[in-house]
Order: sequence, then C-alpha cells, then structure tokens
Amino acid sequence: MSRLLDVFLIFLRLGLTSFGGPVAHLGYFRTEFVDRRRWLDEATYADLVALCQFLPGPASSQVGMALGISRAGLWGALAAWAGFTLPSAALLVAFAFGVGTAADIGDAGWLRGLKIIAVAIVAQAVSGMARTLTPDRPRVLIALGAAIAALLLPNAAAQVGIMLSAGLIGWRWLRGADAAPGAVLPVMLSRRLGAGLLSLFALLLVLLPVLRDVIGSPALALVDSFYRAGSLVFGGGHVVLPLLEAEVVPTGWVAPDAFMAGYGATQAVPGPLFTFSAYLGAVSAVGLPALLAAGLALGAVFLPSFLLVAGALPFWGALRAQPAAQSVLRGVNAGVVGLLLAALYSPVFTAGVHSAADFAFVLGAFALLEVLKWPVWVVVALAAGLGALVL
Repeated sequence: MSRLLDVFLIFLRLGLTSFGGPVAHLGYFRTEFVDRRRWLDEATYADLVALCQFLPGPASSQVGMALGISRAGLWGALAAWAGFTLPSAALLVAFAFGVGTAADIGDAGWLRGLKIIAVAIVAQAVSGMARTLTPDRPRVLIALGAAIAALLLPNAAAQVGIMLSAGLIGWRWLRGADAAPGAVLPVMLSRRLGAGLLSLFALLLVLLPVLRDVIGSPALALVDSFYRAGSLVFGGGHVVLPLLEAEVVPTGWVAPDAFMAGYGATQAVPGPLFTFSAYLGAVSAVGLPALLAAGLALGAVFLPSFLLVAGALPFWGALRAQPAAQSVLRGVNAGVVGLLLAALYSPVFTAGVHSAADFAFVLGAFALLEVLKWPVWVVVALAAGLGALVL
C-alpha cells in the first residue's frame, strides 16, 4: 500500500506540472525516474519508450502505466494513470461546465513560461538519451536520419515506418555492437495474465460494436466509440484528434464549435492530450449525465493502453534479452533519439520560442536543469512565475 500511494503521489505531481505534450512528458519521466529516483537505468527506460512507441495509444501515459506496474503491479498502473490523468481531466470537465474559456488562458504569461520550460526539459532528455543510446557513428546516423524523416513526414504512419526501418537497420548492421546493459524491469504479472489481457483487448475491439448495435445503449455507444479511438491511434497525442472528431461530430454528439473550443482548452492544461475525451464526454448529447459520460469516455479511451501495456510487459523482458532483439532495439533506440530530436523542434520549440528573449529563457532553464541540477519542479515553478511577471 505504501508503494501504491507513493506511485500515485509522484504521478499526481507530474500530472499537475507536466506541460508541453507527450515528448515533454517523456522528458519529465526520465528526469524523475532515471536521474532522480533511479527506478530504472537509461537503457531500460529507452527500451520501455520503444515498446510504447510501437503500441497504439498515448506513449507517455503507457510509459507511466508500465512504471506503475514495475512498482506495484496492476494497481500501480491504475495509480500512475489516475495521478497523471485526473488533474487535467478535472480541469477540462470544469471547462465543459463553463468554468473559464480557452481565450482566457491561451495567451497567459504563466502558460507561455511553461511552454518555454518544456523546450529545456525535452532538450535535456534528448541530450541524456543521446549520450547513452547513440555512442557510435552508425547509431548517430540512424538518429539523424530518423529526425530528418520525421521532420519531412510529420504523420503517425511515417513515425511507425521510421521505427520499423531503424529496427531493421539495427538487426542487419548493429549485431554485437557494444551497448549499455539494461537492467531487468520488475514486472509483477504472469505471462498467463498478460495473454489474457491481450485477448481481452482484441475481444472488446470486436465485440463492443456488435453489442452497441444489439443493445442500443447510449452508454455502450459512448464506450465503443472512445475505445475504438484509443485502440487504433499510433503516435498518440494530436493523432487521436481526427479519430475523436469522426466519432463525436458527425453523430451529432458534439457541435464542431464545442469540439474546437475544448481542443483549445486542452492545450492549456498539463498531462496527456487524451484527457480531451473527458471534455467530449461531458458536453456530448448522448442522453447521459455529464459526469457519467465524462468518466465513461475517459476510461474507454485509455482502457486499450492499459490492456496492451499490462499484456505486453510479461513477455517484454524475455524478448529484449534475445541477441536479435537487442540488435533491433539498438536501432530502434537510436530512432527514438531521432524522433525526440525532431519533436524538440516541432512542436515543442516552435510552440514555445517566438523571440530571442524566449530562447534566452530556454538556455537559462537548461543550465539550471543540466549544469546546476536543480529539481525539475523548482524550475517549472520558476518558469511559471517569471512568465506571469514578464511575458
């Protein structure tokens, strides 16, 4: 129970302060769990990020669930998810009830400060991971190639293709290459349970649309729509938006203007972008109480991620220990560095830095984090305060 509470409180703090989108979230996680708490080493963290990049759903939330599982089993995954997700979900449900508007906060100085600090956090993550995961010329070239491809082809399908290509290159040309040894991530789940969870994921994906048509329940219709959106999106983050829009706008559940207003508000809250589903549930015209609909939509969109991560982890340790898999992972991890490098420019840098003063702000924050080793939460609070005063 103490571990469970520890997981919840750590992720609650991250859920309250992690601005900047999924790439920035991975930077926050690395600082918290690799550098500060040493729950796992750099190579194991990179392997975990690589696994979650290949699974449908929000990669940062899936990494959080996996870390929760490693500390406290399935309940740990739920504690990590709840702590990281509920703050932004609550803010967006409040927005759905009319508390504030996106225009009120979209240009606020404190929010600009938090967008700028996200640039420094992602830069620190890229720097640290590059030192470990691209120690030689071939892997540096893979990372740079992945970054170039991601910038030229900014879509989810290209991202999956980049990761597959990096893995194939690693399998073919990085066999026997030196790599930092990765510790075994503790997984308190059996393979039988993992197989059952993966089967349940597939069963729900097939069965929910059938039950929706047969039973005709508005609650079941809502769950089916959001479960399907969470199951079929690769790349996470903004990639889920067209899937959600296709589920709720053409059906008449949510008006187009309300959809865009909620999307604007989502940009101004911390935590995962998938919490946009809570807002959509609250404003949806499905004949359910707003809070119930918000809870169903939020749970349904994250449920596939929970089932996939918890189902895959019991097999992951044995798989990553195989020599061929290690070669693939060397290439994939170099590709992850490249994707993070590309994301450092777009959307993180382009969204946060608009002037020389903003860039000076980034350099100062990076120095505090990387050179002086200030705690990330102190730098985040300082950025918000300075942003409110001077931006």
